[in-house]
Amino acid sequence: MILDEIQNPKTEILDKLREDKHYYGTFGRNYLSNSDIGALLNNPLQFRKDKEATTAMMLGRYFHTELLEPQKLKDFKIVDASTRNTKKYKELGEPGLLAKEVDMLSAMAKAIRMNLVFYDMIYEPGNQFEQPAIAEIAGQQWKGKADIIGSEYIIDLKTTSVIEDFKYSARKYNYDSQAWLYQQLFGKPLVFIVVEKHSCKTGLFDCSEDFLEYGKQKVFKAIEVYEKFFGKNPTEDITQYFINQTL
Repeated sequence: MILDEIQNPKTEILDKLREDKHYYGTFGRNYLSNSDIGALLNNPLQFRKDKEATTAMMLGRYFHTELLEPQKLKDFKIVDASTRNTKKYKELGEPGLLAKEVDMLSAMAKAIRMNLVFYDMIYEPGNQFEQPAIAEIAGQQWKGKADIIGSEYIIDLKTTSVIEDFKYSARKYNYDSQAWLYQQLFGKPLVFIVVEKHSCKTGLFDCSEDFLEYGKQKVFKAIEVYEKFFGKNPTEDITQYFINQTL
């Protein structure tokens, strides 16, 4: 057998992680990810607790799919109802999107595509969409999935309620740790293309050294918490976790 034909174990892992059922499922739990950081830092009791898909998560998936994988839009359940409390929506029998939400998301995606700078960044020939990466960081295995891998940047697509507040909410939602992690995983800096809901105002946000350093600190603090409660040799019992503060 020719050596090049032998499948690299890392390649096999990445091929598996490309599928959402493995990335977000049992196999993917062999790796830490940026989505774990919030629980580890704020409430480790909720670390990897199963959560139902929220409306915000469905909206985000549809937005990303329209821009990056429009051939998969047919997989979404959409109902022309005024709210999720209506009989028409409940007859759907599973979580879905309202037609008016889809109209809003399509307008937001169109605003991104109509911007020539963003269009060239997202659809540059050779770009790769929804690609995973893995790496060992501080003794732990980490994973990430890039929206877009470009020639110079990793591009992440975000929606926001108030785009002027994005620089503040970016830290609240751990986009700083995401930016630092993805730079380690993919070897390129990360930038955010952001669109405001309803108004469709857009923005491009790069990351300062201070922003990245703050994100790095979050990652290492999260690793410390993980090893304390969930590592191979935990030093504390997670059931005994409590907050201790002075008022």
